[in-house]
Amino acid sequence: MANIKSSKKRIKVIQTKTLRNRIIKSKVKTAIKKVVLTAENNNLEEAKIALAKAATEIDKAVSKGVFHKNAAARKKSSLAKIVNKIGA
Repeated sequence: MANIKSSKKRIKVIQTKTLRNRIIKSKVKTAIKKVVLTAENNNLEEAKIALAKAATEIDKAVSKGVFHKNAAARKKSSLAKIVNKIGA
């Protein structure tokens, strides 16, 4: 454990930020799973709705600094490919 007051504060701040980041990542993963599951069930309408929600969650994660913008673009692109594959 740290002895210096500023180090103790840093540890607390990092813990709260880590918790926040974990919550945001979990929301994104859940949204992605919903898109994949609806796509596997060949339900195009629900998949499109799930894709829109997932894109929103991913964009929120980018704005909060949890994901890099290119990583978010990659995730959204791969999900869009999955949804478009059932539409074709």
